[in-house]
Amino acid sequence: MTKRLIIRNGRFAQLRPDAAKSTLQGYMVVEDDRIAFIGEELPSEYETAEAEYLDGSRLFFMPGLVNTHGHAAMTLLRGYGDDMVLQQWLQEKMWPMEAKFTDQDVYAGTALAVLEMLKTGTTTFVDMYDHMNEVATVCEQSGIRASLMRGAIGLCSEEVQQQKLNEAVLFAKDWNHAADGRITTMLAPHAPYTCPPAFIEKFVQAAHDLDLMLHTHMSETAAEVEQNVTDYGLRPVTHLEKLGFFSRPSYVAHAVHLTDEEIEVLAKYNVGVSHNPASNLKLASGIARVTDLLKANVNVSIGTDGAASNNNLDMFDEMRLTALIHKGVSGDPTAVPAAEAMRIATVNGAKMIQLQDVGLLEAGMKADFIAINIDQPHLLPHTDLVSHMVYAATGRDVAHVFVDGKQVVKDGHCITMDEERVRYDASQAFEGLLKR
Repeated sequence: MTKRLIIRNGRFAQLRPDAAKSTLQGYMVVEDDRIAFIGEELPSEYETAEAEYLDGSRLFFMPGLVNTHGHAAMTLLRGYGDDMVLQQWLQEKMWPMEAKFTDQDVYAGTALAVLEMLKTGTTTFVDMYDHMNEVATVCEQSGIRASLMRGAIGLCSEEVQQQKLNEAVLFAKDWNHAADGRITTMLAPHAPYTCPPAFIEKFVQAAHDLDLMLHTHMSETAAEVEQNVTDYGLRPVTHLEKLGFFSRPSYVAHAVHLTDEEIEVLAKYNVGVSHNPASNLKLASGIARVTDLLKANVNVSIGTDGAASNNNLDMFDEMRLTALIHKGVSGDPTAVPAAEAMRIATVNGAKMIQLQDVGLLEAGMKADFIAINIDQPHLLPHTDLVSHMVYAATGRDVAHVFVDGKQVVKDGHCITMDEERVRYDASQAFEGLLKR
C-alpha cells in the first residue's frame, strides 16, 4: 500500500535557474520515497485519497542539504586543536589522537555527527575515514543518506598500503547501494602529498575495476602545492592528471590554490570541487576561487570538513559563508547570489556524487527535504525566503527533516536516534581517548 503525505499551504524552494519564481506556494505530495506532485493547486485525485497531512503554513520547504566533504568521527576532536596551521594541527593534534580510535570511538563520533547533521537539515553527507563499517552502520540505523569511502594515507610500507587498499575495496563492494540504496561508496586516496604516485594509481585502477567515483583532498594549502612541485616536479592538478585520477568520475576537496590553467584542466575532465569555506578560513588555508570555477562551468558543492576544523556541521553556516566571502574578495555583490548558494548546497552537491534524483523539490525526485520554521523574528518579514535561508537562518531553525520519504526529525527532535545516548557515548569516548 502506498504511503502518502500531503503538505498543504506550504512555501517551497524552486531552485532551477530558469524557474519563474524562487518559491512556490501550495501543495507537495509525497508517495513512499518520492515526490509525486508539487504545485499551487492540489489535483482532485488527492482530495479524497488516504493520506497523512502536514500543515505547512508556518514552514518553508527546501531540498535537504548535501555535505560533500567531511570526516564524521572527528566530532570527538571538536575543539581539541584550534588556531593552528594545517600541518602542525594534523601532525601534533589530529593524527596522534586518531591513531587511538577504535571501532567504538568511530561509531560514537559518527553518531554524534549524524545527529548534528540531521537536526540542522543535512540529509546527505560524504565521509572519508577509517573504521568505515561503523560509519555505514550509523547511516543505516539513522536513516540519513551517505556516500562513504575508506580514506587511505600512503605514508607507510607497501604491505600496509596494500592492506589499506584491500580494506577500501572490500568496504566499497560490501556497502554500495546498501540501506535501501541510501548508501553509495567511492574510493579515496587521502591526498597527493600523503600518497605516493604508485599508491594513487592502484586506487585509480580499482575505481575502473569497480566502476566507482574517486575523491581526494587537493591543493588545500600553498605549502602543499609547493611540496608537490618539490617532490614530483608538478603542481597537484597536473600530477593527478598524469596519474590518471581524472580518467574516472571524480571530485576534489578544497582546491584553494589553483591557477587559471588548472581550472581549465578541471573543467576539461568535469572534475568537481567541494568548497569548504569555514575549514579553509579557520586553518588559514585561503579562499578557493569559487567564482572563477563557476564561470568555467566546474561543478562546485559545499562541505563542512570535519568538526575539528570547522567546528560545527551546520551547512546553513557554509551556505552563508559561500555567499558572503566571495562577494568580499571579489568586490562584486552579485558574485554568489542567495539562490546560487542554495543550489551549491543542494542540487550541486547531489550532482557531485552522482545522485541524479536528489536535490530539487520536483515530481519524480527523491523525497529528501527539510522544513524550516519561518515564524520567528529573524525570518520576518517574508520578503524573500530563499534569501532568508542563506543570510539569516541557521540549522537550529530546522523543524522537520525527511529522507527517502521517511521523517527522521520531527519538531526539532531526531526520532531515529537516541539523542541522550548519542551525547553520552561521544563524551565517554573522548574521555577514553585522553586516558590511552
